[in-house]
Amino acid sequence: MEKDKALSIVKEKLPNKRYVHTLGVLETAVNLAQKYGVDQKKVELAAVFHDYAKFRPIDEMKQIVVNENMDDALLLYGDELLHGPVGAYLVKQEIGINDEGVLDAIRYHTTGRPNMTLLEKVIYIADYIEPNRCFKGVEEVRELAKQDIDDALITSISNTVNFLMKKKQPVFPATLAAYNYLILKEE
Repeated sequence: MEKDKALSIVKEKLPNKRYVHTLGVLETAVNLAQKYGVDQKKVELAAVFHDYAKFRPIDEMKQIVVNENMDDALLLYGDELLHGPVGAYLVKQEIGINDEGVLDAIRYHTTGRPNMTLLEKVIYIADYIEPNRCFKGVEEVRELAKQDIDDALITSISNTVNFLMKKKQPVFPATLAAYNYLILKEE
């Protein structure tokens, strides 16, 4: 699917502010893909569709998690995590994208996972650092992403875990596992 067609589909599903975010993720992901040698067409599709399910009703997303036998833990760690795996499912069902690499990049863009592919890392980081994001720590991750995507990933996950802990919210197990995997890989 061509990028412009994908963007027109997504534009109908997202409020304007989230569509602007998607454009920022797309631009950032393409830049990272060029730097790290990732297939640009796959990056474009994953970036454009990463928030495809973001504004679906929570009850609908929870029902898809149950009906499609997705990880039950998704129902325990906050509704914010649902749109990644549910989005991957819906993009396959409704849009007809069957590339598992693209679908996994959508699926894991909020949680991460151990042994992420380079495509998954690019989408995860692009979502975190796109130009419209403005929060403590984002500039550091932007700089790290220019040098070493794994260092950027470690710092972004660390920031997210610290943020959740300060709010006394649970941390999804795959997120901690992704962090541990990257730290142990460096040793």
